[in-house]
Amino acid sequence: MSSAMNSINDSKQMTKAAKLLRITYIALLILALAAPMLGLYPVFVMKLLCFALFACAFNLLLGFTGLLSFGHAAFFGSAAYITGYLIKSQNFTPELGILAGALGAGLIGLVVGFVAIRRQGIYFAMITLAMAQMIYFVCLQAPFTGGEDGLQGVPRGALFGLVSLKSDTAMYYLVVAVFVAGFLAVSRIVHSPFGQVLKMIRENEPRAISLGYQVDRYKLLAFVLSSALAGLAGSLKALIMGFATLSDVHWTMSGEVILMTLLGGVGTFFGPVMGAGVVISLQDTLADKVGSWVTVIIGVIFVICVLTFRKGVVGEVQAYRERRRAAAKAAASSAT
Repeated sequence: MSSAMNSINDSKQMTKAAKLLRITYIALLILALAAPMLGLYPVFVMKLLCFALFACAFNLLLGFTGLLSFGHAAFFGSAAYITGYLIKSQNFTPELGILAGALGAGLIGLVVGFVAIRRQGIYFAMITLAMAQMIYFVCLQAPFTGGEDGLQGVPRGALFGLVSLKSDTAMYYLVVAVFVAGFLAVSRIVHSPFGQVLKMIRENEPRAISLGYQVDRYKLLAFVLSSALAGLAGSLKALIMGFATLSDVHWTMSGEVILMTLLGGVGTFFGPVMGAGVVISLQDTLADKVGSWVTVIIGVIFVICVLTFRKGVVGEVQAYRERRRAAAKAAASSAT
């Protein structure tokens, strides 16, 4: 009887947690839609959402598959160049340019992933870094990228040839729509049977192999999906800012997205979004005041958070709630 009551209480608590999470997401969406009316600078929020999507894409690979890539800037930056070039030089409409950038990043991810997934751990990370540096060299030397000057003057154009994106407000709502779609896509992937297999690979790869799963195929598909989503973020960034530069494909950009994910919480849905918000806000606020010292300040904050919040900010909050739930369950069972 007590076990049945405990299961009922657990289901009620899970339902309450799901409702609270849903309400939180709805409130954040309403806040995002109302941001321009609240006086927030649209370009800053758009940049934040782009990097939040980039971090969510990286978290799909690290947090839910267990693969640490040191070269994800290659997909982010290459998509920015592809989108910028096609819109500026080939007169592509914005939606086609963004789609081409995401598909191009996915194809590059297919090639890189096919080589990298044959190794594990630090060897996997080093291969992704080496491949990313090769892509950086291509972006530096290719004639259409502008070399060290980057690809400048990318027009926003008109969405579907009808809605002009020259206005920051119009562009802002497009970015919000794409970010929500990308966030929901990551959530759907993780909660699908495919996502459950990815989690099993992360927790115990030999067991997944023993159960008959072709692990390399699952990891390769996860790598391609993560690359395409990272490319989607890079394409948006090029459209928003009107340029693509070598910093988008540099290894430091890969380090930044790792920082965002770890700071917010690996393996959580909202953690990368929060981590991106913290890092981009600090960069925007402190860049004019302390110059290059902003990287030192962010590094110190990261070290403090790693020492204090081992699971990231959102991860620690979730762990605290789990401990409280377990304590309440133990108290209820002892009382009965």
